[in-house]
Amino acid sequence: MNVLLIVVIAVFVLLSLMGFIVMGIDKSKAKEGKWRIPEKVLFLFAFFGGVGSTLGMYVFRHKTKHWYFVVFFPLFALIDIAALAAAIYFIV
Repeated sequence: MNVLLIVVIAVFVLLSLMGFIVMGIDKSKAKEGKWRIPEKVLFLFAFFGGVGSTLGMYVFRHKTKHWYFVVFFPLFALIDIAALAAAIYFIV
């Protein structure tokens, strides 16, 4: 297997995992009434780790009442998946 391919897939998984974790942390902070992660930071994580952020949004039931999260997080996930598919296509 190509090393570059492994790196690309690992980065995709890592960014998605980070997005998932950030959504879980923010939900936990919201429940405890503590300091929250700014929405622009959540969007930044979603832009680069859209799959994980979207999964985190629904698993933790966090930000699902805000239309801009419900619309843009899955859109970012689709863009990330398309970018990963294009990267794999051009690497292989």
